[in-house]
Amino acid sequence: MPVMNHNTPLSPRPLHHLATGTGRRVLTHTQLRAHGVSAAEAGEQCRPGGPWQQLLPGVVLLHPGPPTSEERLHAVLLYAARERTVSVPVQPDRDEPPASPYGEAMITGLAALTLHGFTSAPPLPSQETFDVLVPRLRRLRSTGCARIVRAAALPVPEQVTGLPVAPVPRALADAVASLKDAVVVRRLLTEAVRGGHCEPAAVVRELTAAKLLHRPHVVDAVDSLLAEGRALAESRLYRMVREYGLPDPCWNVDLRLPGGPHLGGLDAYWPEQAVAVELDTRAPRPGGRPEDDAEWVEQARKREHLERLGITVVHITPRKLRDAAEQQAAVVRTALMASADRDPAAYVVVLPR
Repeated sequence: MPVMNHNTPLSPRPLHHLATGTGRRVLTHTQLRAHGVSAAEAGEQCRPGGPWQQLLPGVVLLHPGPPTSEERLHAVLLYAARERTVSVPVQPDRDEPPASPYGEAMITGLAALTLHGFTSAPPLPSQETFDVLVPRLRRLRSTGCARIVRAAALPVPEQVTGLPVAPVPRALADAVASLKDAVVVRRLLTEAVRGGHCEPAAVVRELTAAKLLHRPHVVDAVDSLLAEGRALAESRLYRMVREYGLPDPCWNVDLRLPGGPHLGGLDAYWPEQAVAVELDTRAPRPGGRPEDDAEWVEQARKREHLERLGITVVHITPRKLRDAAEQQAAVVRTALMASADRDPAAYVVVLPR
């Protein structure tokens, strides 16, 4: 290899094969040093009018023109990952995949939603800053196009176009935290559910953990989100009954004892077999026990009462309908077939809800 000395002209040409091979022309000072370029030499290249430019502290762009959105994303991740917590080195396991060059950092917020395919999120070139999620104890500051977001516990990132990206519920919470426009917030939450990106309960869980549900415009958007989620779950339930050949039930009914009290509402009911389906679209509270949730207690009491009357209640969540509709149809079919072997259920009055 040629020896570099003080008389050697400074040029980015030794790194040309790297940029050409990977399509990325963003490197940290540490990566440059690994290729024989000292910090002083990198600084020389990044002077005004030079062939390189410092995009973020410790991160260099290997061309003088404006960075692309992809280059900015890589720069933000490299900036967030460039400092490592000092610890005892661990011998890597041969069976483990190689460590990410971005460490634990991941894109979150609006940029993450754009990468996930949200049409209601602004395109990447129009976003001046990108949110990057890092552990809470990292000593970093927001600067340039990097906005640091900290978390005590990081989610498992998803790989989108080769980049670590926060899951949709977490990215939504980080985006909503910086948004004040009620229309934009409602549009993002609605697309999350309508587009099949996640279930409402997962979004509400993240918004609650981020302490955002005290904001009126967020509460209004969540109400719309839950309504959207219930409508979508009901649509999936209709489709499950139709596609898997189940007999038509009575849809959206209330049950009462003759001349007696109201027993509760059900999403579907087969009177001849005394089998009911109930959708659970509640949003669980993070860290809370189900028995402390008044709505959960009421639902559990209703199911117990119905089952004492001989009515089989099949409990289905929206996620099960989305991910395992055939399995849920088999559960309902089994309950319908098993009705012939049970004692007759108590007589109840079925009313439209």
